[in-house]
Amino acid sequence: MEVLLIFDIGKTNKKVLLFDRKLKVVLEEESIFQEITDDEGFPCDDADQLESWILSTLHKYLASEKYQVKGINFTTYGATLVYLDIEGKRMTPLYNYLKPLPDQVLEGFYERYGGVKEFSRQTASPVLNMLNSGLQLLWLKRTKPEVFGRVHQVLHLPQYLASLVHGQVVSEHTSIGCHTVMWDFDRMEYHPWLKEEGISLPDPVPIGSTFPMALEGTMIEAGIGIHDSSSSLAPYILAAREPFVLISTGTWCISMNPFNNEPLRSKELEQDCLCFLGVHGKPVKSSRFFLGRIHDLNAEHLQRFFEVEKSAYKAVVPGTKVIREYWKSGEKGQLFFREGIPETGVDHQVDPDQFESFEEAYTRLMTDLTRQVVNSIKLIIAKKDITKHLYITGGFAKNPIFRTILCLAFPDKQVFTSEVDNATSLGAALVLAENIWKGTAGHLDLGLTEVKE
Repeated sequence: MEVLLIFDIGKTNKKVLLFDRKLKVVLEEESIFQEITDDEGFPCDDADQLESWILSTLHKYLASEKYQVKGINFTTYGATLVYLDIEGKRMTPLYNYLKPLPDQVLEGFYERYGGVKEFSRQTASPVLNMLNSGLQLLWLKRTKPEVFGRVHQVLHLPQYLASLVHGQVVSEHTSIGCHTVMWDFDRMEYHPWLKEEGISLPDPVPIGSTFPMALEGTMIEAGIGIHDSSSSLAPYILAAREPFVLISTGTWCISMNPFNNEPLRSKELEQDCLCFLGVHGKPVKSSRFFLGRIHDLNAEHLQRFFEVEKSAYKAVVPGTKVIREYWKSGEKGQLFFREGIPETGVDHQVDPDQFESFEEAYTRLMTDLTRQVVNSIKLIIAKKDITKHLYITGGFAKNPIFRTILCLAFPDKQVFTSEVDNATSLGAALVLAENIWKGTAGHLDLGLTEVKE
């Protein structure tokens, strides 16, 4: 069986998946590695173990009599850099993007480039410290100059792991263009600060680029790796037939619009919007809201008050008429979050005793919470909007209140739920498959079910 071999490297779980010619998963294995500590005692991924696992897994499937590996690709978490010396060897641990950034590293930095607001707007990057991977370079230069002085090449993690297979040093847009502070979205090139700090990075190449090579007697196409957030969007960009907004729900609700070409404004950035570069190297405007976490905290608060089971909210299915009445009461009629989201996440200003039942309280909570999501989505809708569909993925695609309100809030769009298993891995397989098995995207099933009000 001809297959594509995909490594899906998360912070917690490391997976390998095999996809057949129809891009169906025919095998999946998962491993969990214990973290180690870096040279300063902060937790980080064990790079040696990760590299060893990749190479042994590769050997295992290349030697398989059941599968014929036609291509290999990687999708991994972002905001992680790998530093190579002149011999191409990794020099440091995989520094964790949660590692604190000392204040002195950024002294005078933003001021040199127009201040925090303007610099953040140019680079479409909120101030996230080490989550801005470019600032990791600045940190290395300021705090470990002897190490920085020996750095010959810098790669993001997806491209480094891919280089273990094909041996090439490349960059691509999805890793460089995701809140890294490295990319100038005005000029659509690397930001000048990198050159001024003596930092050189490879020019980005198209995400579908591959390197044909012989491995253990087998001819394969080796991909260049892709950032996981863009990888999960790739099946929709490559297979959807109409312009859309993707609403990915879970702990965070991330709304993504690949069809909004308007430049990111400072006001949008302040409201948790950003742009990242998608699989075609074009900006994707995105907004986020802490939906899942705020939902869970408030639902638990109501569950304790009404003394119902933790999963009671899953059984709440109010009639469309009730939801429509709550929704049409507008922001003036909302009860929860009238003054925004509290720091604790729980709105204690709402007295649960005013509701006759848990079902009523939860319906009201979910209506007012979804109103916040609607406002977040509207931030990424262009003035000259061409999107026709909303695709909802993740846990809240199963929530009838959430689904109904999106239909009410966007009557000009068709709303669909979408079930795509292993979307992140599938994206990495898809950009590879388009080079090996032409036209694969045209046959991809996005698992769409239309939602009616």
